[in-house]
Amino acid sequence: MTPLPHPVLYSFRRCPYAMRARLALLASGQVCELREVVLTNKPQALMDASTKATVPVLVLTDGAVLDQSLDIMLWALGCHDPWQWLPTEGDLAEQMLQLVAQCDGDFKVQLDLYKYPGRFGLTDSTLAREQGSVFLSDLNARLTANPHLLGKSESLADVAIAPFVRQFAHTDATWFAAQAWPALQAWLGAFEASRLFQLAMTKFAPWQPGQTPALFPMTPPMQTLNAII
Repeated sequence: MTPLPHPVLYSFRRCPYAMRARLALLASGQVCELREVVLTNKPQALMDASTKATVPVLVLTDGAVLDQSLDIMLWALGCHDPWQWLPTEGDLAEQMLQLVAQCDGDFKVQLDLYKYPGRFGLTDSTLAREQGSVFLSDLNARLTANPHLLGKSESLADVAIAPFVRQFAHTDATWFAAQAWPALQAWLGAFEASRLFQLAMTKFAPWQPGQTPALFPMTPPMQTLNAII
C-alpha cells in the first residue's frame, strides 16, 4: 500500500466529537486532508474506512484507522504537544480520562435527550436538562477553584469537554445564561472566543471523491500556531 501524503480526517463541522479532534490536530500542528461529510449522504470511502461510519475518523498515512475522537486527540498530542495538554503526572492523567469519560457517558446521554427529545419520543426535556446540569455544576465548581478543569493549566480535558458544554448551552442560551454558573459561563465564553476554536470551525465544502485535497489547517502549522499564540 502506497503511504498517504497526509492523514485523512473525515469530519463534520458541527459535531462536537469532530470538533475536539480538529482542536487537537491544530494544537499539535499536524496537517491532514480534511473531508467534510454530509451525514445524510455518507461517502463510501468513510464507510470503507470504518464500520462505525460516524465522524470523526482519521486514516493515518500507513492506513491505520482511528475512529474514536479521544484516540485521535491522544495520537495527535502524542506526536507533538506544545502546550502540554497531556498531564505528565499519573494521577492527573487518570483524573483527565475519568472526567472525559463522564462527559462522554451520562452527560452525553442527557445532552441528546435534552437537545433532541423528539428522537426519543419525549415531549418534555426538562428532566434531561436537570440531570445534565449535575455535571455542569461540578464543572462550575472546578472552574471556581481553578481557571481550568484540572487546575491552573489547560489540558485535554478542557478541550475535549468544551464542545459538548457548548452544545448544551446553545440548546437554550437564555436558560444557560440565567444559571448560577459564572465560572463555567466565562470558561465557555473564552473557549468560543479563542483563535484555536475559530480555526477549528473553518468551513469546508462537502468532500467529493477525486477532488483536490483540502488541507487542514489551511495555513502551514507554524503559522497556525503563531496565529493562535
